[in-house]
Amino acid sequence: MGKRIIAQRRGKGSPTFTAPSHKFKAELMHPVVAAGATLKGTVIDVEHDTARAAPIIKVFFDDGKSQLIIATEGVAVGQIIECGPAAEVKAGNILPVGKIPEGILVCNIEGKPNDGGKFTRSSGTHAIVVAHEEGRTSVQMPSGQLKWFNPECRAVIGVVAGGGRVEKPFLKAGKVYHKMKVRAKRFPRVRGVAMNPRDHPFGGGNRQHPCRSTTVSRNAPPGAKVGHIAARRTGRKR
Repeated sequence: MGKRIIAQRRGKGSPTFTAPSHKFKAELMHPVVAAGATLKGTVIDVEHDTARAAPIIKVFFDDGKSQLIIATEGVAVGQIIECGPAAEVKAGNILPVGKIPEGILVCNIEGKPNDGGKFTRSSGTHAIVVAHEEGRTSVQMPSGQLKWFNPECRAVIGVVAGGGRVEKPFLKAGKVYHKMKVRAKRFPRVRGVAMNPRDHPFGGGNRQHPCRSTTVSRNAPPGAKVGHIAARRTGRKR
């Protein structure tokens, strides 16, 4: 009797592959502000969140509420943070992208107005406000792609703190193991061609090779949905 391959087990939502939500300190979102108003707050602490590489800051706002926010480079304890369309264009402040001048670096951008921030949240990343048009604003994402946003979508001025994280080498597998364990990811990751036929569609044979096409349909069954899934193209670009 065979067993389900890793891709099938992952699809079942087993705790082995579930993100450890108990390690998340909070859902890091922009503060809720009345339309047209500007809210001010003071940074009272810089903290570490085990769920992410970027540091977070605790801000006490004038409305009496405190909130955790993703930190940007240059933000320090005691700094005043402003959130609103009339806020100053300064590192750490939160403004609608339609009010941010072209060429300014931004991060933690909302996908829809008031959704709290969805894009460019990883440590050391930033996007660039490129152009403003009537009813939309163009922003260059970290990947280089240009994306249009509603001018009312808010973003943080500056670059997410914690940059340079990926430049430091791990040096040994144990470091990678602990990193993956925090993020509930499998490590070490075994190649499919190195497995037995019962464990993976690419396993078996008298040498290590996939034995079949590595491109599969988006609608392939879980036991066969491995390799390049719904790939538009494969191979070397010429």
